[in-house]
Amino acid sequence: MQLSGLYERALKFDFLNIEEGVFLFEHAPLTELMYVANELRKKQVPHGKVTWIIDRNMNTTNVCVANCKFCNFYRIPGHPESYVTDIETYKVKIEETFRYGGEQLLLQGGHNPELGLDYYTDLFRQLKQLYPNLKLHTLGPPEVAHICKISGVTHREALLALKEAGMDSMPGPGAEILNDRVRRLISKGKCGAQEWLDIMHEAHKIGLTTSATMMFGHVETLEERFEHLVKIREVQAKKPQDAKGFVAFIPWTFQDVDTLLRRIRGTKNLTTGEEYIRMIAMSRIMLPNVKNIQASWLTVGKHIAQICLHAGANDFGSIMIEENVVSAAGAPHRFTANGIQQAIREAGFEPQLRNQQYEFRKMPEQIEEQVITY
Repeated sequence: MQLSGLYERALKFDFLNIEEGVFLFEHAPLTELMYVANELRKKQVPHGKVTWIIDRNMNTTNVCVANCKFCNFYRIPGHPESYVTDIETYKVKIEETFRYGGEQLLLQGGHNPELGLDYYTDLFRQLKQLYPNLKLHTLGPPEVAHICKISGVTHREALLALKEAGMDSMPGPGAEILNDRVRRLISKGKCGAQEWLDIMHEAHKIGLTTSATMMFGHVETLEERFEHLVKIREVQAKKPQDAKGFVAFIPWTFQDVDTLLRRIRGTKNLTTGEEYIRMIAMSRIMLPNVKNIQASWLTVGKHIAQICLHAGANDFGSIMIEENVVSAAGAPHRFTANGIQQAIREAGFEPQLRNQQYEFRKMPEQIEEQVITY
C-alpha cells in the first residue's frame, strides 16, 4: 500500500477497509493525516464553524446489573447508595438547565431490573407534559436491549413506544468497541455488538436520529478499533434515504481511575495526545457518510481537543452542566458556556450553538453561567 494512493481515495470519500485504515494510522505522518481529514471536514461542513451544545447528562438510575469493568458509577440492586431519580429532582434540574440556556436532557441510566418499558414511557410522557419544549436525548442501545428483555418486546416495538412517549433522539453509549471479544472482557452484561448495531438501524428506520461512539485505549487491538469504524459506516449506509441516521461520531478514551479493569487486570489508559488526534483524523477518513465528528474535551482536555479541530473534528460537544459516569472514572475537565466558546475561538474558529439535530440555535439573550464544581 502507498500513502499517496490512500490519501487520494480518502479525499474522494471512498470507503477504506480495515487494513487500509490501520496502515494509514500506523504509517502516515501526523501532519499529512491531519491535512487529509481537515480537507474532508471542509467539504462536509463547509460553513467552517465549530458547533457546541448546552445540555445536561442526567441519570434515571444508578442501579445496574451489567457489571462493566470500566464503570465506577453503577450500584448493584439493593445497595444503600442506589437510587431511581424522582420527578421533583427532574423538575429542579430541568429548570436549572433552562436557566443555563439549555433545552435538552441527555438521559441515561443503568440496567435496572425493576424498570421496564412502561416506566420509561410514563417518565417521558410526564416530562414532556411538564416541559413541552424539552428535548429528550435518551437511553442507548444497551438500555433498549435490556428494556426489551425484561418487558418481552421487540426492538422496534420498544423504540416506537419510546418515540411516541417523547424520545427525540438516541445517544450512542455502550458501544465501547463493537467486537464481542472485547465486550466479553469489559462489558459482558451488555448487549453484543450486533444487537447494538441492530437497535441503531431500527432507530434509523423509524426516523430517530442517533449518535455513535467509541471508547478506546483499554483491551482492544488497533484492528478492532477499525472494525468498529467499519461497522458504524455500514449501519449508516443502510439507513433510509430520508433519515439522518448517525448525526455524529464521538470517540473518547478509557478513563481508568479506580476501575475494575485497572485494579484487577492492570489495564491503564496509555493513550497519548497524538494517538487521540490520529483517531479523530481516522474517524473523519473512515466515516465519509457521517457528517459530524466530535472531539471529547471531557476525556482529553482543552488543548488536545483544540488541535483536533484542525484534524477533522467540527464539533466540541456539550458544556455538560452535569456528567456523572465518565467523571466517576477520573475525567476532570469542565467548561462553562463562555469557556467553551473562548476555547473554540482560541483554536481559530467561530463557535456556533446547536441543537441535537445539528441545527444552529441563537444564543439565548440571558444565560445564567453555571458554577463549575469538581
